[in-house]
Amino acid sequence: MLPELGASPTGGVLERSPIAYDRQGDGPPLVLVHPLGADRQVWKPVLPLLVGSRDVITVDLPGFGGSPPLRGVAPVPGQLARAVARLLGELELNGGRAHVAGCSLGGWVALELAAMRQAASVTAIAPAGLWASPLAPKPELTRWLARLMTPLAGSAMQSPKLRRLALSGSVARPEGVPAADAARLIRAYGGAPGFSAVNRAMRANVFHGLDAIEVPVTLVWPEQDRVLTRARNVPAGVREVVLRGCGHVPMWDDRAAVAELLLAGSSSPLPEPPRAAV
Repeated sequence: MLPELGASPTGGVLERSPIAYDRQGDGPPLVLVHPLGADRQVWKPVLPLLVGSRDVITVDLPGFGGSPPLRGVAPVPGQLARAVARLLGELELNGGRAHVAGCSLGGWVALELAAMRQAASVTAIAPAGLWASPLAPKPELTRWLARLMTPLAGSAMQSPKLRRLALSGSVARPEGVPAADAARLIRAYGGAPGFSAVNRAMRANVFHGLDAIEVPVTLVWPEQDRVLTRARNVPAGVREVVLRGCGHVPMWDDRAAVAELLLAGSSSPLPEPPRAAV
Protein backbone atom coordinates (compact mmCIF):
# COMPACT_ATOMS: atom_id res chain seq x y z
CA MET A 1 0.00 0.00 0.00
CA LEU A 2 1.00 3.63 -0.38
CA PRO A 3 0.39 6.10 2.47
CA GLU A 4 -2.18 8.61 1.32
CA LEU A 5 -2.34 12.37 1.59
CA GLY A 6 -3.78 13.58 4.85
CA ALA A 7 -4.95 16.81 6.43
CA SER A 8 -2.36 18.98 8.15
CA PRO A 9 -3.08 20.60 11.53
CA THR A 10 -3.56 23.92 9.73
CA GLY A 11 -6.17 22.53 7.35
CA GLY A 12 -3.91 22.16 4.32
CA VAL A 13 -2.72 18.97 2.69
CA LEU A 14 0.22 17.15 4.25
CA GLU A 15 2.20 15.05 1.78
CA ARG A 16 2.81 11.55 3.09
CA SER A 17 5.80 9.34 2.43
CA PRO A 18 5.81 7.92 -1.12
CA ILE A 19 7.29 4.61 0.09
CA ALA A 20 5.10 1.65 -0.89
CA TYR A 21 4.80 -1.00 1.80
CA ASP A 22 2.84 -3.96 3.12
CA ARG A 23 2.23 -4.63 6.80
CA GLN A 24 1.02 -7.81 8.47
CA GLY A 25 1.49 -9.82 11.62
CA ASP A 26 1.64 -9.09 15.31
CA GLY A 27 4.52 -8.46 17.69
CA PRO A 28 7.62 -6.25 17.69
CA PRO A 29 7.99 -4.35 14.39
CA LEU A 30 10.40 -5.84 11.86
CA VAL A 31 11.15 -3.91 8.66
CA LEU A 32 12.41 -5.90 5.65
CA VAL A 33 14.37 -4.17 2.85
CA HIS A 34 14.88 -5.83 -0.54
CA PRO A 35 18.03 -6.18 -2.69
CA LEU A 36 18.94 -4.01 -5.69
CA GLY A 37 16.56 -4.69 -8.56
CA ALA A 38 13.95 -6.54 -6.52
CA ASP A 39 10.90 -5.27 -4.64
CA ARG A 40 9.13 -6.08 -1.38
CA GLN A 41 7.70 -9.32 -2.80
CA VAL A 42 11.16 -10.90 -2.51
CA TRP A 43 10.33 -11.62 1.16
CA LYS A 44 7.20 -13.60 0.28
CA PRO A 45 8.72 -17.06 1.02
CA VAL A 46 9.58 -16.22 4.64
CA LEU A 47 6.56 -14.12 5.64
CA PRO A 48 4.41 -17.06 6.85
CA LEU A 49 7.20 -17.93 9.30
CA LEU A 50 7.46 -14.38 10.66
CA VAL A 51 3.99 -12.89 10.96
CA GLY A 52 2.98 -15.03 13.94
CA SER A 53 5.49 -13.22 16.16
CA ARG A 54 6.47 -10.00 14.34
CA ASP A 55 4.67 -6.95 12.98
CA VAL A 56 6.33 -7.26 9.56
CA ILE A 57 6.66 -4.22 7.29
CA THR A 58 8.06 -4.90 3.81
CA VAL A 59 9.03 -1.78 1.88
CA ASP A 60 9.87 -0.82 -1.70
CA LEU A 61 12.93 1.40 -1.79
CA PRO A 62 12.64 4.60 -3.84
CA GLY A 63 12.82 3.74 -7.53
CA PHE A 64 11.72 0.13 -7.08
CA GLY A 65 8.38 -1.66 -7.00
CA GLY A 66 5.63 0.82 -6.17
CA SER A 67 7.89 3.60 -4.87
CA PRO A 68 8.88 6.50 -7.16
CA PRO A 69 12.57 7.47 -7.45
CA LEU A 70 14.05 10.11 -5.19
CA ARG A 71 13.97 13.65 -6.52
CA GLY A 72 16.60 16.33 -5.98
CA VAL A 73 19.17 14.14 -4.20
CA ALA A 74 21.61 11.45 -5.26
CA PRO A 75 20.10 8.01 -4.48
CA VAL A 76 22.96 6.87 -2.27
CA PRO A 77 22.11 4.26 0.38
CA GLY A 78 22.05 6.91 3.10
CA GLN A 79 19.32 8.84 1.26
CA LEU A 80 17.35 5.64 0.65
CA ALA A 81 17.57 5.00 4.39
CA ARG A 82 16.28 8.50 5.15
CA ALA A 83 13.25 7.82 2.96
CA VAL A 84 12.54 4.61 4.90
CA ALA A 85 13.10 6.42 8.22
CA ARG A 86 10.48 8.99 7.25
CA LEU A 87 7.95 6.22 6.67
CA LEU A 88 8.78 4.60 10.02
CA GLY A 89 8.25 7.91 11.75
CA GLU A 90 4.84 8.30 10.12
CA LEU A 91 3.88 4.78 11.22
CA GLU A 92 4.82 5.77 14.80
CA LEU A 93 6.79 2.60 15.42
CA ASN A 94 8.20 2.99 18.91
CA GLY A 95 9.25 6.55 18.25
CA GLY A 96 10.25 5.65 14.67
CA ARG A 97 12.53 2.77 15.63
CA ALA A 98 12.08 -0.87 14.68
CA HIS A 99 14.12 -3.99 14.06
CA VAL A 100 15.43 -3.81 10.49
CA ALA A 101 16.69 -6.52 8.16
CA GLY A 102 17.81 -6.34 4.56
CA CYS A 103 19.49 -8.25 1.78
CA SER A 104 22.39 -6.88 -0.31
CA LEU A 105 21.55 -3.19 -0.94
CA GLY A 106 18.79 -3.63 1.63
CA GLY A 107 21.39 -4.76 4.15
CA TRP A 108 23.36 -1.58 3.54
CA VAL A 109 20.20 0.51 3.99
CA ALA A 110 19.52 -1.33 7.26
CA LEU A 111 23.04 -0.47 8.48
CA GLU A 112 22.50 3.17 7.51
CA LEU A 113 19.30 3.22 9.57
CA ALA A 114 21.21 1.86 12.55
CA ALA A 115 23.93 4.48 12.08
CA MET A 116 21.16 7.11 12.11
CA ARG A 117 19.84 5.55 15.35
CA GLN A 118 16.62 4.59 13.60
CA ALA A 119 16.96 0.82 14.09
CA ALA A 120 16.67 -1.31 17.22
CA SER A 121 18.70 -4.10 15.62
CA VAL A 122 20.06 -5.03 12.19
CA THR A 123 20.17 -8.35 10.37
CA ALA A 124 22.05 -7.80 7.11
CA ILE A 125 22.09 -10.67 4.61
CA ALA A 126 24.98 -10.43 2.10
CA PRO A 127 25.19 -6.69 2.79
CA ALA A 128 26.55 -4.42 0.10
CA GLY A 129 28.86 -1.54 0.99
CA LEU A 130 31.33 -3.36 3.22
CA TRP A 131 33.88 -3.57 0.42
CA ALA A 132 37.30 -1.99 1.02
CA SER A 133 36.95 0.71 -1.66
CA PRO A 134 34.35 1.88 -4.19
CA LEU A 135 33.62 -0.49 -7.05
CA ALA A 136 34.16 0.37 -10.70
CA PRO A 137 31.09 0.99 -12.86
CA LYS A 138 29.69 -2.17 -14.39
CA PRO A 139 27.78 -2.64 -17.66
CA GLU A 140 24.13 -3.52 -17.06
CA LEU A 141 24.06 -6.48 -19.45
CA THR A 142 22.06 -8.67 -17.07
CA ARG A 143 19.42 -5.99 -16.64
CA TRP A 144 19.26 -5.47 -20.41
CA LEU A 145 18.57 -9.19 -20.81
CA ALA A 146 15.90 -9.02 -18.09
CA ARG A 147 14.16 -6.19 -19.92
CA LEU A 148 14.18 -8.19 -23.14
CA MET A 149 12.77 -11.21 -21.31
CA THR A 150 10.05 -9.31 -19.43
CA PRO A 151 7.21 -9.70 -21.99
CA LEU A 152 7.74 -13.48 -22.03
CA ALA A 153 8.73 -13.94 -18.39
CA GLY A 154 5.48 -15.64 -17.38
CA SER A 155 5.81 -18.44 -19.91
CA ALA A 156 9.62 -18.63 -19.94
CA MET A 157 9.89 -19.14 -16.20
CA GLN A 158 7.69 -22.24 -16.41
CA SER A 159 10.85 -24.02 -17.58
CA PRO A 160 13.20 -25.16 -14.76
CA LYS A 161 16.12 -24.84 -17.19
CA LEU A 162 15.28 -21.24 -18.01
CA ARG A 163 14.77 -20.44 -14.33
CA ARG A 164 18.26 -21.77 -13.64
CA LEU A 165 19.71 -19.73 -16.49
CA ALA A 166 17.98 -16.56 -15.30
CA LEU A 167 18.44 -16.87 -11.53
CA SER A 168 21.56 -18.94 -10.91
CA GLY A 169 23.62 -15.83 -10.22
CA SER A 170 21.49 -14.99 -7.19
CA VAL A 171 19.78 -18.20 -6.06
CA ALA A 172 21.61 -21.44 -5.30
CA ARG A 173 18.64 -23.63 -6.34
CA PRO A 174 16.66 -21.68 -8.97
CA GLU A 175 14.50 -24.68 -9.86
CA GLY A 176 12.98 -24.37 -6.40
CA VAL A 177 11.69 -20.87 -7.11
CA PRO A 178 8.01 -21.03 -8.20
CA ALA A 179 7.52 -19.92 -11.79
CA ALA A 180 5.31 -16.97 -10.79
CA ASP A 181 7.90 -15.73 -8.28
CA ALA A 182 10.69 -16.08 -10.84
CA ALA A 183 8.69 -14.11 -13.40
CA ARG A 184 8.07 -11.35 -10.87
CA LEU A 185 11.79 -11.16 -10.11
CA ILE A 186 12.55 -10.76 -13.81
CA ARG A 187 9.92 -8.04 -14.22
CA ALA A 188 11.05 -6.17 -11.10
CA TYR A 189 14.69 -6.32 -12.15
CA GLY A 190 14.04 -5.16 -15.70
CA GLY A 191 11.43 -2.55 -14.91
CA ALA A 192 12.75 -0.65 -11.89
CA PRO A 193 13.05 3.03 -12.93
CA GLY A 194 15.59 3.76 -10.20
CA PHE A 195 17.91 0.84 -10.91
CA SER A 196 20.66 2.54 -12.92
CA ALA A 197 21.03 5.59 -10.70
CA VAL A 198 20.93 3.58 -7.48
CA ASN A 199 23.37 1.00 -8.86
CA ARG A 200 25.87 3.72 -9.81
CA ALA A 201 25.51 5.45 -6.44
CA MET A 202 25.88 2.17 -4.54
CA ARG A 203 29.01 1.07 -6.38
CA ALA A 204 30.65 4.49 -6.00
CA ASN A 205 30.40 4.47 -2.21
CA VAL A 206 31.43 2.52 0.90
CA PHE A 207 29.59 2.09 4.19
CA HIS A 208 31.56 3.55 7.09
CA GLY A 209 30.81 3.31 10.78
CA LEU A 210 30.03 -0.35 11.38
CA ASP A 211 32.07 -0.20 14.58
CA ALA A 212 30.06 2.78 15.82
CA ILE A 213 26.62 1.14 15.62
CA GLU A 214 25.24 0.74 19.12
CA VAL A 215 22.48 -1.83 18.51
CA PRO A 216 22.87 -5.59 17.86
CA VAL A 217 24.11 -6.33 14.33
CA THR A 218 24.10 -9.73 12.62
CA LEU A 219 25.87 -10.15 9.28
CA VAL A 220 24.68 -13.19 7.34
CA TRP A 221 26.96 -14.58 4.62
CA PRO A 222 25.34 -17.05 2.18
CA GLU A 223 27.76 -19.90 1.55
CA GLN A 224 27.19 -19.97 -2.23
CA ASP A 225 27.05 -16.22 -2.85
CA ARG A 226 28.26 -15.44 -6.39
CA VAL A 227 27.72 -11.70 -6.11
CA LEU A 228 29.52 -10.51 -2.97
CA THR A 229 32.44 -11.80 -0.95
CA ARG A 230 32.50 -11.83 2.83
CA ALA A 231 33.70 -8.60 4.41
CA ARG A 232 37.04 -8.45 6.15
CA ASN A 233 37.96 -6.76 9.43
CA VAL A 234 34.47 -6.96 10.90
CA PRO A 235 34.35 -5.46 14.42
CA ALA A 236 34.45 -7.97 17.24
CA GLY A 237 31.03 -7.00 18.57
CA VAL A 238 29.26 -7.84 15.32
CA ARG A 239 27.76 -11.33 15.05
CA GLU A 240 28.52 -13.21 11.82
CA VAL A 241 26.69 -16.28 10.52
CA VAL A 242 27.31 -18.43 7.44
CA LEU A 243 24.10 -19.51 5.73
CA ARG A 244 24.84 -22.97 4.33
CA GLY A 245 23.69 -24.00 0.87
CA CYS A 246 22.29 -20.59 -0.03
CA GLY A 247 22.90 -17.98 -2.71
CA HIS A 248 22.99 -14.19 -2.60
CA VAL A 249 19.18 -13.95 -2.36
CA PRO A 250 18.48 -16.91 -0.06
CA MET A 251 14.77 -16.57 0.68
CA TRP A 252 13.85 -19.46 -1.64
CA ASP A 253 16.95 -21.57 -0.96
CA ASP A 254 16.20 -22.11 2.74
CA ARG A 255 13.21 -20.13 3.97
CA ALA A 256 13.26 -21.77 7.41
CA ALA A 257 16.91 -20.86 8.04
CA VAL A 258 16.40 -17.30 6.81
CA ALA A 259 13.31 -16.85 8.97
CA GLU A 260 15.15 -18.25 12.00
CA LEU A 261 17.96 -15.73 11.51
CA LEU A 262 15.51 -12.86 11.10
CA LEU A 263 13.68 -13.83 14.28
CA ALA A 264 16.90 -14.27 16.24
CA GLY A 265 18.32 -11.00 14.98
CA SER A 266 15.18 -9.12 16.00
CA SER A 267 14.81 -10.73 19.42
CA SER A 268 16.46 -7.99 21.50
CA PRO A 269 14.06 -5.79 23.50
CA LEU A 270 12.94 -2.59 21.82
CA PRO A 271 14.16 0.59 23.50
CA GLU A 272 11.58 2.72 25.25
CA PRO A 273 10.20 5.44 22.96
CA PRO A 274 11.23 8.96 23.90
CA ARG A 275 8.81 10.66 26.29
CA ALA A 276 7.15 13.87 25.27
CA ALA A 277 8.35 16.95 27.12
CA VAL A 278 5.98 18.12 29.84
